[in-house]
Amino acid sequence: MLVEEIMKTDVITLPPSATIAEALKMLQDHRIRHIPIVDEKMSVIGIVSDRDVRDASPSIFIKDSDQSELQNEIQTIMSHPVVTIHPMDFVEEIARIFYDEEFACLPVVRDNKIAGIVTEKDMLYKLIQLTGTHVQSSHIEIKVPHKPGILPEVAAVFGKRKVNIVSVLVYPFKNDPDYKILVFRIQTMNPLPVVQDLRNAGYELMWPNNIPGPKL
Repeated sequence: MLVEEIMKTDVITLPPSATIAEALKMLQDHRIRHIPIVDEKMSVIGIVSDRDVRDASPSIFIKDSDQSELQNEIQTIMSHPVVTIHPMDFVEEIARIFYDEEFACLPVVRDNKIAGIVTEKDMLYKLIQLTGTHVQSSHIEIKVPHKPGILPEVAAVFGKRKVNIVSVLVYPFKNDPDYKILVFRIQTMNPLPVVQDLRNAGYELMWPNNIPGPKL
C-alpha cells in the first residue's frame, strides 16, 4: 500500500512569518495537532505541534500574563529540518519511521512541494483495516512450517468451506526460524467447522486452542 492512498491532502499550513497566536487559533479552529511551515514555493521548511505552541504561550494560570509572546513569529519555535516522505513510499516502510523516530506526523512531499500529511492516527486506522478488525469476523492462528507454498495450502482449507478470508498476517513463531504463525480473519461468526477441518488436516492451532470442533 502506498502513502498516497492514506495521506490527507487538505493540509493546513502557515508561512514562517505567521505569529504563534495565528498558529494557536488554527490548531483550535481545525482541531489539528500539527502545522507544516512552508515557504513561498510551498516547500516544507519546518513543523509546529500543538505542544510547541502551548509551551510558547503564556500560562493561563498567571494573572495579567504577558500576551506579547503570542506575537512572536512561528519560525522561532518550529522544528527543522523536517523528515518528509513521498506519496509513492510504502506505508509499511514509513511505519518504521514513526516507530524509530517517535514522530506523530510526517509531511508528504512531491516535487519539493507539500502534497499531504500522514499522522500516527492515520497509521493506526490503516493497521485496523489491514488486520480486518473493523468488520465482524473470526480470528484463527495456525502454526505452520516455514516453507514455500504453505500459505495457499492452508487457504485451500477455507476455500473448501467457501469461507471468505478478510485478512491474512504472517509473523515469526517465537525465535524458531523453522515455523511461522498464520493469522486469518474469516467472515463467519461460527468458525468451528473450519477449525475442525484444519485440525483434521494436521495443522496446529494456536487460537482457538481450547475449543473442540463439531463432530462431522
